[in-house]
Amino acid sequence: MDRLALLLVIIGALNWGLIGLFQFDLVASLFGGQSALLSRIVYSLVGIAGAYSISLLFRERTPERQGE
Repeated sequence: MDRLALLLVIIGALNWGLIGLFQFDLVASLFGGQSALLSRIVYSLVGIAGAYSISLLFRERTPERQGE
């Protein structure tokens, strides 16, 4: 779940970077505009992933075991 959330947050961050630098919304261009159903689903999933990722800030980190 953490990796999926991270992937979606990265997609959202790259999309915002494209919007900020080039005024190009990749999600909207791929899925038929900002108000298209698929675009809204992607935007919603990215938002949920961002909210879920907040929990990563407050988790205790455990050291990973080497060689297992």
